[in-house]
Amino acid sequence: MIHSADIREWRNQDVIDPKGHKIRALEAVYVDTTTDTPTMATVRTGLPTRHRLVFVPVDEATLGPGYVKVAHSKGLVKKAPSMGMDDVLPAEREEEVFKHYDQPYEPGAGHGRRLARQ
Repeated sequence: MIHSADIREWRNQDVIDPKGHKIRALEAVYVDTTTDTPTMATVRTGLPTRHRLVFVPVDEATLGPGYVKVAHSKGLVKKAPSMGMDDVLPAEREEEVFKHYDQPYEPGAGHGRRLARQ
């Protein structure tokens, strides 16, 4: 299991898919607000003048020297819900992210946010 204390070292690491294809660099990690465990990460994609952030689950991620390997293909990650580099994912779009990866979604405590940037 990956612990929250480890995620400070993930920023700017390469994110790779199960076949070793580089997706891009990890921007931020989001924890589940009910469990405080790392749940999703954002990855920078797009052209240098048009970067965007896509979400990818990290619950099955493995860490290596200089990379974070996720359980989803590069193609699936690149088609994931995205946001601008300086944007914040609206709470009402969280479910869209989970559904993209066929994961169940439950709102956070008090029907609030489920994901919080760490």
